[in-house]
Amino acid sequence: MPHMIIDSHAHVYPAKIAAKASESIGGFYDIKMKYDGSVDALLRAGGEAGVEKFLIHSVATTPLQVESINNFIVRTVTEHPGRFIGFATLHPDFPEPEKELERAASLGLHGIKLHPDFQQFPIDDRRMWPAYAWCEAHGFPILFHTGDRRYEYSNPHLVLNLLEAFPDIKLICAHFGGYSEWDEAAKCLPGTNVCVDTSSSFFALTDERIMELIGLYGEGRIFFGTDYPMWEPKAELERFLSLPLSPEARDGILSGNLLRFLGLNK
Repeated sequence: MPHMIIDSHAHVYPAKIAAKASESIGGFYDIKMKYDGSVDALLRAGGEAGVEKFLIHSVATTPLQVESINNFIVRTVTEHPGRFIGFATLHPDFPEPEKELERAASLGLHGIKLHPDFQQFPIDDRRMWPAYAWCEAHGFPILFHTGDRRYEYSNPHLVLNLLEAFPDIKLICAHFGGYSEWDEAAKCLPGTNVCVDTSSSFFALTDERIMELIGLYGEGRIFFGTDYPMWEPKAELERFLSLPLSPEARDGILSGNLLRFLGLNK
């Protein structure tokens, strides 16, 4: 087994709304959810798989949710020392986003997660320019949900517009850069400074295509992720470990690449 396993893509919700939030995601994607989206269920399922740390986040669908979600993520990280890496949320209509990003960073969060399809804004929306400028200036990474053939908001080609304006911004494009638009992502994202995660991809891709994508992006730019509560961590990990990767590449994707990207120690 690898030295350390980090799940780089996990959604979590307060216990009282977790089941409802998870059900809502399942409805959006027409997928039966494996778990209720609670922190406890993530720790149990991840523990069964041998996952030691999780990058956790949630998404604000209105500006009024931003601060409470960020407080919840901070609280969850604090209550479980060593288990979680927290990412903040933001919304394109949130006033003075730089102040909230400053607050999130001061509270120990390590980046932000944005979901253009849930939040209904294009990745290159000018309303987000102040937030993107702050993130670039402070080396604060952005994890984007990227790709969905049903919507234009998160199309991978929009990432190129963002990179043209902010060439030094640190980006993670989830789902190998393009959920259900893997071919589109493969045309425009490799060769940029984008990193990608493996979440919500294994169900649709052959081993051969997965290896092709890893080769296109580069082994050092891939992070293992499950997209909890959508998929079973143990099954996702078993699929990943079955791929014909070198031990060095495997260990990098499972933890080393993300830790290096975020500037963290184990």
